[in-house]
Amino acid sequence: MCGLEQTTEESAVVFRDPLWTAQTVPGYDVPRWFVLRARRHAERMTGLDDTEAATFGRRARDLVAAVTEATGAPATYPVVFGENHPHFHALITARGADVPADRRSGDLFELRPEAADPAAATLVPTVREAYTRLTASGTTAGA
Repeated sequence: MCGLEQTTEESAVVFRDPLWTAQTVPGYDVPRWFVLRARRHAERMTGLDDTEAATFGRRARDLVAAVTEATGAPATYPVVFGENHPHFHALITARGADVPADRRSGDLFELRPEAADPAAATLVPTVREAYTRLTASGTTAGA
């Protein structure tokens, strides 16, 4: 996750501000999956500084709203683990209606090996547009 700060292609980025980047990530390039990551190295949620902690919820909420709108997904999960990649990030996964019942909730992650598709970044422009519009209009404020 740390190396992404220097190597991320702009075509993979939904948004970037001084504290956060939302993007598709190689290895997690499943359609409808995005990563919201701290730009500065911070381990676990407890490693966030006060400003990062204060803005994380808003960024996650707005990204979930944009991904949900852009994909039409009936469920969108923001998930934080941090064991495999010790850099604070949240995986935002939209679960499509096509996902079988035995692959929903936490079992959604079992789809990664079979659903990975480098072309998943094709959703980035649509999610970027939804994120920009929703955050500019304040539509997600009560969502």
